[in-house]
Amino acid sequence: MQRCPWSESTEMMREYHDTIWGVPEYDDQRLYRKLMLDINQAGLSWQTILNKSQAFDEAYDQFELEKVASYTKEKIEELMSNKGIIRNRRKIEAAIANAQAILAMRATGLSFSDYLWSFVNGEVVIGNYQDQSEVPTTSELSDRISKDLKKRGFKFIGSTTIYAFLEAVGIINDHLITCFRHQEVTR
Repeated sequence: MQRCPWSESTEMMREYHDTIWGVPEYDDQRLYRKLMLDINQAGLSWQTILNKSQAFDEAYDQFELEKVASYTKEKIEELMSNKGIIRNRRKIEAAIANAQAILAMRATGLSFSDYLWSFVNGEVVIGNYQDQSEVPTTSELSDRISKDLKKRGFKFIGSTTIYAFLEAVGIINDHLITCFRHQEVTR
């Protein structure tokens, strides 16, 4: 069984690749959680984030939007001292700002999921790459979404982070065509 080469480093990476990465996601809270994990990955390896994912869930109250949106300076300091997560003040503050921005969307009747999927008319963008070196790290789509998110008050969401996020939540299917998950996810 062939997989995307990046997934072969550890059993945890294989499990993530085989069951989560690239599967279309429509739940606002799970989308927010994944966005925040991708933001925290910036400058680090995905393996580091996977290793810390349970600690992230505990530290950020399971990424419940209302809870994170109401974090205080005291909670920020608590997170800054938590050795189980990435202790970067800008990323922690982005978690709060991004939760608030999603709640602001909802207040207008727009779910985060509907917002994201509207950029692709509800259809998965299918990459047809044979080699990992062909897969881009940004696209016109990630540029547009990143720019629009910034206008809506989101933080720490450059085009590269957004592209990785879109792949992870199945808006873009970048499983290599030789990977057994490419066809499964496409279906």
